[in-house]
Amino acid sequence: MKPIQLSIIIPVYNEEKAVTKVINDIKDTVSKIPDIEYEIILINDGSTDNSLQIIKQIQGINVLEHSRNKGYGASLKTGIRHSQYEWIIIIDADGTYPVTAIPELIKHTDNYDQVIGSREKKGNAIPLERRHAKKFLNRFAGYIAGRKVPDLNSGLRIFKKDIVRAYWGLFPTRFSFTSTLTMVCLSHGHDTKFIPIDYYERTGESSIRALDFFNFLKLIFKLSLFFKPIKVFAPLSGLILMIPLILAIAYLFGFSTKFFDTTIIVLSATALQTLFFGLLAEIVIHNK
Repeated sequence: MKPIQLSIIIPVYNEEKAVTKVINDIKDTVSKIPDIEYEIILINDGSTDNSLQIIKQIQGINVLEHSRNKGYGASLKTGIRHSQYEWIIIIDADGTYPVTAIPELIKHTDNYDQVIGSREKKGNAIPLERRHAKKFLNRFAGYIAGRKVPDLNSGLRIFKKDIVRAYWGLFPTRFSFTSTLTMVCLSHGHDTKFIPIDYYERTGESSIRALDFFNFLKLIFKLSLFFKPIKVFAPLSGLILMIPLILAIAYLFGFSTKFFDTTIIVLSATALQTLFFGLLAEIVIHNK
């Protein structure tokens, strides 16, 4: 592995119970990696507990502050904006991600633009109520990207800072930052590797809400329209076209005595227009 310069960015929001151990574990793990130069940046995102006071007492880290809670994505963007190195590692401050996996991710930076710690090992601590939602999101993202996506929104990954800079305006301020980054890389030719990792039960309360699933879903649709619109419009066109085909077949085989000529013509034209719109959007995006 070539020498690497690395900025480790950690958003902090009400993580007083876990943040000290996470930082100490990171220091201990990363300092043992040969030929590495690194910095640790913590962004206190308007914590209402003692997180800020705790992290200000820790030596050897850079602390940035948000005067109010702006969101996970906003914290990462603040950290990236103030980082000085080419490679970025992000990890949560709640102790859910294994710090010991960081050297394994770094090991693959010679061949990949992004390496994601994928929470696919058996026995991981992803809450049961979120497992099915995550599985659906991963499969939908895989369809759009054209490859298997085992973990769309893992919060432990390493990536080149220039990728985020190139698509800065796409990245939201809330939890969808990691989902956006995964889709940007997979849809735009940035080599990405998934490394299976453990995932532990978090210390403290989660700030993710049930509504965030729908926000993730909305984000994927938005990104699919931005990067792969034909994968949305082509199936939609096919679904619309099925209706006039079913009506025509029903009339031909005697299941219906009425031929819905106007309906068939309108729906067929709508299906063709939908497909044409998808093709046009694909051409526009590729030219851009």
